[in-house]
Amino acid sequence: MTNDVKESFSADSPPAPAALAAKVRTLAPSMTRSMQRVAEAVAGDPAACAALTVTGLAELTGTSEATVVRTARLLGYPGYRDLRLALAGLAAHQQSGRAPSVTADIAVDDPIADVVAKLAYDEQQTLADTAAGLDTVQLGAAVAAAATARRIDIYGVGASSLVGQDLAQKLARIGLIVHSHTDPHLAVTNAVQLRSGDVAIAITHSGSTVDVIEPLRVAFDRGATTIAITGRPDGPVTQYADHVLTTSTARESELRPAAMSSRTSQLLVVDCLFIGVAQRTYETAAPALAASYEALAHRHTPRPR
Repeated sequence: MTNDVKESFSADSPPAPAALAAKVRTLAPSMTRSMQRVAEAVAGDPAACAALTVTGLAELTGTSEATVVRTARLLGYPGYRDLRLALAGLAAHQQSGRAPSVTADIAVDDPIADVVAKLAYDEQQTLADTAAGLDTVQLGAAVAAAATARRIDIYGVGASSLVGQDLAQKLARIGLIVHSHTDPHLAVTNAVQLRSGDVAIAITHSGSTVDVIEPLRVAFDRGATTIAITGRPDGPVTQYADHVLTTSTARESELRPAAMSSRTSQLLVVDCLFIGVAQRTYETAAPALAASYEALAHRHTPRPR
């Protein structure tokens, strides 16, 4: 068994049938091309694949039996038999409530109503995939670290920086000391000041953004608890992360780049992280949040004409 398969396979129970398609979308970019063909086949037509033997699926996808078994294990199943059972369950789930036949492949001449429908469906799918693939054990550990942190630093560039700023302002409103860094030089120089008891959070959809990885590495070396929010659980950023929170890897299109689809899943993860921290620190978080609302109340009062 290869190292990447060993790391992805867990002693825990395999993923539920409903989570299979989400896991395929998340892991496909890190698979070999032959494994991708197997993964795409089982996600695309689970009913047909569930009826095939390991030899039959290998012939269908133009791969080998060993590749089929490795793909099953990478997806979290002990063997192909367990994957077949999950495929049968997924097929039954789809038959009982089939999703509408709409995709986010937006054309230049699409009517605006179609654009709304396609984007809404894709956003829903992205959120569902992220929720299905999010490791709640890792999330719980990240929440525990952030809730007791002396200081929290957040790193992100581009669209991910917007998500980092969103998380920072939420955490600040419940009384935590938090800084969101978008300048890579300032991120590194601030990371040098971190130590045990601090938390550093890196947000990168690709998992390979150097300007985000570098400050996280420094924070990791300094003893801070490090968290990576990424669409690539096998990406370079994860080697410096104590906890990894995986987001959905949605398909890109010409008019909808990864920066849009990734932001949706990232916002869900940071909201889950924030709510978890607020729950853990409720006795101090609730008064702090109320005070922040009160401080801004006058800005929401209509001025007399």
